Amino acid sequence: MAWLGSVSGLKAETLAIVAPDVFAKSAEPFGLATTSLAAGSLHDKWIGLQRRLDDDMVQLELCDGDREGCVSPAALKLLAIVDAGRQRDGRAKLGEINRAINLAIRASSDEAQYGETDVWASPLATFIRGAGDCEDYAIAKFAALRLAGIALADLRILIMRDTRGEDHAVAAARLDGRWLTLDNRRMAMVEDADIRNYRPTFVMDRDGIRRYAPGPLLAGVAAAAAEPALPAPATPAAKIAAAAVD
Repeated sequence: MAWLGSVSGLKAETLAIVAPDVFAKSAEPFGLATTSLAAGSLHDKWIGLQRRLDDDMVQLELCDGDREGCVSPAALKLLAIVDAGRQRDGRAKLGEINRAINLAIRASSDEAQYGETDVWASPLATFIRGAGDCEDYAIAKFAALRLAGIALADLRILIMRDTRGEDHAVAAARLDGRWLTLDNRRMAMVEDADIRNYRPTFVMDRDGIRRYAPGPLLAGVAAAAAEPALPAPATPAAKIAAAAVD
């Protein structure tokens, strides 16, 4: 069950020689073409996080089958959110998990928590601390959605860059052929077609990491754009760019 990874090194990664079909709409969020990352620091960090995620999923599944014997308060807290999601269907399931994880995790930078500039925590590590930044919210949602019954083929982690040059990570889930984004900055979910003022840069799932072709800012009319933002920091582009040079 290896499904996602880190986004350190967003500018200086080695790409696989895979030519995207520019004439067909991609099945990825935003319908844009992507190219696989074959190597580099981003790829390597993804492999490392993948192992920790696999370990977390084993512990979560064991606790899911034996709540009384579970010795991890963090696992039980995350599973309580999963349980609430399992009671709902469709969009309501996604919305329940998005809202609950936004409320369960306190926004905090990697520097404040770890004294480092780019740490991607596994779901249980985030719930142990009760805090994280945008990547940590996204990873926890990805795991919770999977446990709640969403197929891996319908789950992604997206990295987008805004007009200020800052990178932001969100989870994404496909429902009825449409991609919904689960953002730690808002309770309402926004469809990819309605996102504006961002440029998608990377997408991650069980199969690896792919890079979007360079393009203009998205210009959708996001109905939820006026919603007050939650106090959760994005990942500064400068931090990621610095990690890319290796």
